[in-house]
Amino acid sequence: MRDVYITRTSKFLPNNPVNNDEMEKLLGEVNGKESRARRIVLRNNKIETRYYAIDKEGKPTHSNAQIAKEAVEGLLDEHFTKDDIELLSFGTGSADQTLPSHAAMVHGELKGSNMEINSPTGACCSGMNALKYGYLSIKAGEVENAVCGASERVSGWLRGGIYEDEVTHLSTLEEKPILAFNKDFLRWMLSDGAGAFLLQPEPTGDVNLKIEWMDGYSFANELESCMFSGSDKNEDGTLTSWNEIPVEDWTKKSVFALKQDTRLLGENVLVKGVESMVRSMNKHNVTVNDIDYFLPHISSHFFKERLYSEMEERGVAVPWDKWFINLSEVGNIGAVSIYLMIDGLIATGKLKKGDKIWLIVPESARFSYFNALLTVY
Repeated sequence: MRDVYITRTSKFLPNNPVNNDEMEKLLGEVNGKESRARRIVLRNNKIETRYYAIDKEGKPTHSNAQIAKEAVEGLLDEHFTKDDIELLSFGTGSADQTLPSHAAMVHGELKGSNMEINSPTGACCSGMNALKYGYLSIKAGEVENAVCGASERVSGWLRGGIYEDEVTHLSTLEEKPILAFNKDFLRWMLSDGAGAFLLQPEPTGDVNLKIEWMDGYSFANELESCMFSGSDKNEDGTLTSWNEIPVEDWTKKSVFALKQDTRLLGENVLVKGVESMVRSMNKHNVTVNDIDYFLPHISSHFFKERLYSEMEERGVAVPWDKWFINLSEVGNIGAVSIYLMIDGLIATGKLKKGDKIWLIVPESARFSYFNALLTVY
């Protein structure tokens, strides 16, 4: 079994950064009124700028596949071209279509030679699933290189017009035409972008990150769905699929909008995340003292202190000076976020050979997690 190294990293953030005051102008108001949830959510998540693949009129400037292609092209030069790619593994939680697969569409945008493709779906863990597929493929000797990444284009799901029919319907029923918090919440949390890594069996660049191991954990056997789209949630916690809901209700209930059960999120996301971390530490005999950099994907700074407290309670608290988070500058880009954190950490120029980097990525959709350990070479 061969070693596997991240030898190049790349990112693509569409258009100009968008500050908090500009968000609602771009995404659009619902029912001609400012969101009641926006200021509360922004105050907690502490995101200051983010990126959207839409212009000032709210029209799309890139598809998800095009965003991904831009990140992949950032890995290429005269020594490694798109014709050299053997495996393209790309995850997303916001594919442009249900079929064809996301990686197929990225390959279509990229062109180049024939290559193997892999398209993990889901939410934040889809990017880590994409990385693990490439990692295992090189480790087993199936390919000599893999381009792994994640991309998100959620701005199309967050525009005000998506919810207008629902609010209008509520008005006709003489109910208050206010967008439910579980739908409005994610409008001010998520944004667009892409990240990509080149994986190879030998270190080649100035900074190489050896992937020591990657562990995935799902708690779907214990917990109901927390973040969902293309469905409606029932009183018993089950989901009713869009294809079982009458077509005329798709817009009346904003069936295809992203929704978050914030109660479930707060009760479980940190507890299960730290549980997964403890499991990986015990499995690989790693202690807090072995970690030089801790990169947790958190959706909001609201969870930062709470995550530390939960880690402290379980005896695995990583000191604050080892944490690296760039959420405030680039936003929460779902599956892409961990790619941007690694790219950003390398860009600091502080990494030294032998440094150990711990990654933890939660996915609240139905509570799954990835932990991984990297070593700087």
